[in-house]
Amino acid sequence: MTATVALPPAWGTLQAALRTRRPVQLTYHGRWRLVCPHALGWKNHRAMLLAYQIGGQTSTGSLPADPRRRWRNLLIDDIDHVALADLATPWATAANYNAEHPFNAIDQLAAAITAGDG
Repeated sequence: MTATVALPPAWGTLQAALRTRRPVQLTYHGRWRLVCPHALGWKNHRAMLLAYQIGGQTSTGSLPADPRRRWRNLLIDDIDHVALADLATPWATAANYNAEHPFNAIDQLAAAITAGDG
């Protein structure tokens, strides 16, 4: 008998966004964010999203000027009100993304943007 893992409610929308390279709007710890999902999986047995933030609020105020510092590790259980962003919202990433090892954010990778994704 195999164990079934219950996925958090936001997982399906995040996975669809990742696979189609669509930004999402979400609320995380009370802050509205616009992010581009890059990787989904688990860290210490908790569902985790690695995302590149392109808009909205941060815990420190404004987004960093350096695009390499806009990565966010979000616990999926703490995400509220997730929705695909408008089709006109462009996908974004930074040069320091590595699909093979997403910033130690994820121990067990379920899905990720790779170099060959179009």
